[in-house]
Amino acid sequence: MSSSVDGLVSGLSTSSMITQLMQVEAAPQTRLKVKVAGAQTAVSSYQAVNTKIAGIKSAADTLNQLGTWRAISATSSSPSVTTSTSTNLSATTGSLTFDVTSLASKQSSTIPVTTYTDADADGKLDTTPAPITTASSITLKKGTYDTYGNFTQVGDPVTIDISADKSAAGVAKAINAASAGASAYVLKTSDSTGVLQINGSKTGANNGFVIEGLEGAGQNGESIATTPPKSAQIQVSGGGGTTYTVSSDSNTFSNLMNGVTVNVSKVETGVTVDVSNDVSSIADKMQAFVDATNAALGEISNQTAYDPATKKGSPLTGDFSVRDMSQKLLSAISTGLTYPNPDSTDLVPLAPIKFGSLKQLGIQLDRSGQLTFSKSDFVAAYNDDPAKIKQAGMAFGEQTTKLTKTMTTNLQSVITGRNSEIDSLNSQISNWDIRLAAKKTALQKQYSDLEVSLGKLKDQSNWLSGQLAGLS
Repeated sequence: MSSSVDGLVSGLSTSSMITQLMQVEAAPQTRLKVKVAGAQTAVSSYQAVNTKIAGIKSAADTLNQLGTWRAISATSSSPSVTTSTSTNLSATTGSLTFDVTSLASKQSSTIPVTTYTDADADGKLDTTPAPITTASSITLKKGTYDTYGNFTQVGDPVTIDISADKSAAGVAKAINAASAGASAYVLKTSDSTGVLQINGSKTGANNGFVIEGLEGAGQNGESIATTPPKSAQIQVSGGGGTTYTVSSDSNTFSNLMNGVTVNVSKVETGVTVDVSNDVSSIADKMQAFVDATNAALGEISNQTAYDPATKKGSPLTGDFSVRDMSQKLLSAISTGLTYPNPDSTDLVPLAPIKFGSLKQLGIQLDRSGQLTFSKSDFVAAYNDDPAKIKQAGMAFGEQTTKLTKTMTTNLQSVITGRNSEIDSLNSQISNWDIRLAAKKTALQKQYSDLEVSLGKLKDQSNWLSGQLAGLS
């Protein structure tokens, strides 16, 4: 590429002239960049609205779920018995009284052992660990214990190699490495003795074990002494004075009542668990819907606002379809609720149910165009007629879900279209970068050649001046 010192011959600021000419040449590209910035701002605004509308859809869909209206709460008469509930379509309400007759525990097996031998002639303690068995391996069998302490093996036994270290500590280490449902450690009782303690990994009568190979391994020839594991048990009074027992390998019972989990921590009698409809939880879902709707209405208002004083609009001021979303949402609240009769069939068509004002669900419009929710009104209406309020609430949730699904689909379509437009504009901007670079190179060469030509003319002028001066 040709180059020259700026204005060396002509005295012109050629770099400045080229810069100004390039600004003129780049005007179309600048306009494209302005369009991209505007389109990106609009996309961000559409996405903000879409997020809020999706929030309404999610809250409305929750109202349309049967599990929402089957919410229950449970209370216990004893501080040592705790309860929790979960969404369960089969959940029922009621009361259950029972006695906690036992708690779950792990198996504990022990054997007193010699940890070091006193074999030195000087009477000092030998620090070499003493072997507790001559066997090269032991066998762990997993199984269950019945109420009489009888063991029944379940599954295949596990062989544990102890040939590398037959001391109490070595046996404990091998048991732990096997991960076979038991853990072990040595509890020191003196400098040379201790207790090999082997515990089950889990509670419950179904998580027992037997270890073979350590018979007579105790310091006085003892074998392993075992306290079998126990399952937690509760006793429930039935009809006609009968009782029945429910067991659990842990202290948690999840099969007493549908949707209710009971955790026991103490043996006691006369515990009562009451289960009732969790109206407060349902009301919270209604409040979440109202909050989501108000958030969407506020977002739409901000994105479409116009200030007459400053004559300035917002990114979506001219988009009627977005403003119309507010009207449709408000209309769905203000016009009341009518929905198809769920008992209607093709053979027996029934008239739609005209539920009427959503005030019956605790929802109203205030003067500012925002929704309000009265939890006390909702709870009172629900307690008065749970079936009616549940049916209406689910129908309202279904209708709003369909409405907002259409809105989000339309918004996503607009966003996709705008993003395609941005991609196209950015492609044009990139093409302009190439054209402008070529134009700048051409201008630089043109002005460089001009400087060279002017330099030659100046040299010729100086030569002629010298010749004419010589003639005179």
